Formats: sequence, C-alpha cells, structure tokens
Amino acid sequence: MSSEPVVQARGLVKRYGDKTAVDGLDLAVPAGAVTAVLGPNGAGKTTTVEMCEGYRRPDAGTVRVLGLDPVADAARLRPRIGVMLQSGGVYSGARAVEMLSHTAKLHAHPLDVPALVERLGLGSCGRTAYRRLSGGQQQRLALAMAVVGRPELVFLDEPTAGLDPQARRSTWELIRELRADGVSVVLTTHFMDEAEELADDVAVIDAGRVVAQGSPEQLCRGGAENTLRFTGRPGLDLGSLLKVLPDGSEAAETASGSYRITGTVDPGLLAAVTSWCARHGVMPQGISVERRTLEDVFLELTGKELRA
Repeated sequence: MSSEPVVQARGLVKRYGDKTAVDGLDLAVPAGAVTAVLGPNGAGKTTTVEMCEGYRRPDAGTVRVLGLDPVADAARLRPRIGVMLQSGGVYSGARAVEMLSHTAKLHAHPLDVPALVERLGLGSCGRTAYRRLSGGQQQRLALAMAVVGRPELVFLDEPTAGLDPQARRSTWELIRELRADGVSVVLTTHFMDEAEELADDVAVIDAGRVVAQGSPEQLCRGGAENTLRFTGRPGLDLGSLLKVLPDGSEAAETASGSYRITGTVDPGLLAAVTSWCARHGVMPQGISVERRTLEDVFLELTGKELRA
C-alpha cells in the first residue's frame, strides 16, 4: 500500500453564481482503503467528488488523483479509474449487457463480463433497454460499468441507493473484494451503517468543507465519554464505587436502582465495577456498554435540522 494519498485536494472551491458549494476544502484519500464521504444534502460532497473525477473544474485550489490533474490529465487518468454516477452515463436505449460489454472493450484487461453479470444479478435483464430497467437494476449496471475495467481507484456515488437487502449485501461484498485486491474506493452514502460496515476512513463534509476525518472508531471515540449502565438494589454507595474507578469517571443513580457510569469504559473499568459489586453483595443486572454510533457523530457535526 502506497503512503501517498490517491486523492489530494487542497483549498478546493466551487461556486455556482452567488452560491459557494465547496469552500476551501482539504481532503486526502488513503491508498488501498475504502473512504466514505458523508454529508447532508447540499453539503458539497457530490460536487467535490465530481471535481475529483474531472467532471467539474474547480474555481480555486488544486486536486490530484493518482498524482494527476483530473481535468488537464484526463486522457491519462480515465483508464485508471472507475466512476459510478448518481444517474446518467448510459445510453437510454442500450441493452444492459451490451452497454457493459462495450465498456469492457474500452479497457485493456477487463473483468469477465458474464461472471460480473452473474455476480450482480443482471442476467435476467441483460437484454432489457436501460430505460426499462428498475432503479435497482440501473444501479447495479452502473456499478458493473465502474469496476469492469479493473480500476486502481473507483468512485461510487450512492452505490446502494434503491437496492433491496440482497443486492445491497452483494454490493458490499464486491466493495470488500475490491479493497482486498488493492483497489482504492471512494464512496458517498447517506447510510451510516454502510459507512461503519465498509469504510476504513470517513470524511464528513458540511458547508463545503471537511469538518472531520478519521476511521469510524476514531470518530466515534472522538473525545466523547462512553457509558456503562447496570441495575441493582436502590441506594448504592456510589462514593465508595468511585474510589475504585479510574480518575475522571462519574457515577449516578438515574432512577431507582438504575446506574450510569461514564468515563473511559474498557475491560479494566468493567472489572472494577463487577469486583466492587461482588464485595458489597450486589448482583448487577442488565450490564451494557453504550458507545456513540457514526450517526451520533454525524448529527453532532452537522446538526439535526432538515436540509433542502
């Protein structure tokens, strides 16, 4: 795995009239990893990805993809990347397998088309015109076209939108296989569970800037305290309990017999709580450890109000 980012954006700006869609954005995408780009509607994530793909020219800043300028070096870059757009990119009258076969012929060493058709469940609609495919079938065809050329880097814009659970899981497995083969993947998604399941790295974009980036574990840890909860008899001596817990821990009886411990929740703290309970004749029940989810982090960073 290369130490150099496969995508490097610095000070990226894109304006549409008096609206600034991307506002001085900095982004580095690690090689050989799955990077999820998250953001509310209108945050600038799709515009950012389109500039990385070379479909839009930035008004300011620089972007390099595999070391190349995606606009000036488009002819050299396009054979090395795969792109799945939110919509479009396919002739409406073309049959599904014909379009995939045509795309495969544009590459020197494409994947086996019949095997890819079978893998993504396109066999039953292979002779159907694109405009007559269901939304899910169109998504799967677009994904197949993005990966058939064996790209070094693939951009997937909402790859599982509109897919049923089986097709969604199949898409996840294909993305995992791409990563295992050393392919770098950049995907935009509104599904937090998808990002947590697939991504090695997550970039959260809001108001045209990256407001946080790191692994899902890093972001979910992110300075927020974890919480341990248990039930026992009411009125436990929490002062005594705190003496055996790490510095910075807090304990509270949130309701009669319901207790909450906050701090650095790890195996040591759990052992300290259960040992204290054993010494004081307390049978703790319903012990649970709560951690922030990626959705919690996303809402903390971008707010809970609806976006247009």
